[in-house]
Amino acid sequence: MDASGTEQANRSYYDAFSQRYEDRRGSNDPGGYHDLLDELEADFVQRFAAGRDVLEVGCGTGLVLERIVRFARTARGVDLSPAMLERARERGLDVVEGSATELPFADESFDVTCSFKVLAHIPAITTALGEMARVTRVGGFVLAEFYNPMSLRGLARRFGPARSVARNTHENQVYTRFDSPRRVRELVPDGCRLVDARGVRIVTPTAALMRPAPLRLALRAAERALCDSPLRLFGGFYVAAMQKGERPHVRVSVT
Repeated sequence: MDASGTEQANRSYYDAFSQRYEDRRGSNDPGGYHDLLDELEADFVQRFAAGRDVLEVGCGTGLVLERIVRFARTARGVDLSPAMLERARERGLDVVEGSATELPFADESFDVTCSFKVLAHIPAITTALGEMARVTRVGGFVLAEFYNPMSLRGLARRFGPARSVARNTHENQVYTRFDSPRRVRELVPDGCRLVDARGVRIVTPTAALMRPAPLRLALRAAERALCDSPLRLFGGFYVAAMQKGERPHVRVSVT
């Protein structure tokens, strides 16, 4: 399937997924698995973006973006799915429809550009990362989350059964890629350098384990304690922070 076909398939997938996307997210499962992911991702953004202009690429229904709004000077979102964006607008968020591989913004429009659970579904990953770098100001940051094959989640996703996300729609109907932390260092856009990273979902084997309250509290504490430790290399979601500079990037090891 070519790039346009993949993009259309992704749009259809997420339009369908939007009907059930928040069944166990946001206010429907406070303190649960997805709430933890959103918390750890938004907290990492705040490290670089407090009081600054932020863009979230692939904002979906706005669950992470509404957290970013609390500490950013301005926060905008872009997504491929009209149905997802409809939910985000209901939250009063500033969002537009657009593709990660052709962002509808001028060069150097934001201080921080971030993306969570989106880049894994884009075959033209270097184009998407290049677009994120393009709209980021010199000295600003690109925060990009990847699906990590070196993780419990990676094993479950690759070898476990595909879940249903909507009627007649399953996870295996959307393109999905996995990029290890070593591979991520090779994907850093020209003019950027890797400066930090966070691992999300390091010790939680399945989301269902966080439903009982005792396990939920224990796993939340463990994930919070380990996300910035050397074990971040084994996070199911590996978030890389890349700073944009005026010189060619220098790849560094983040351990």
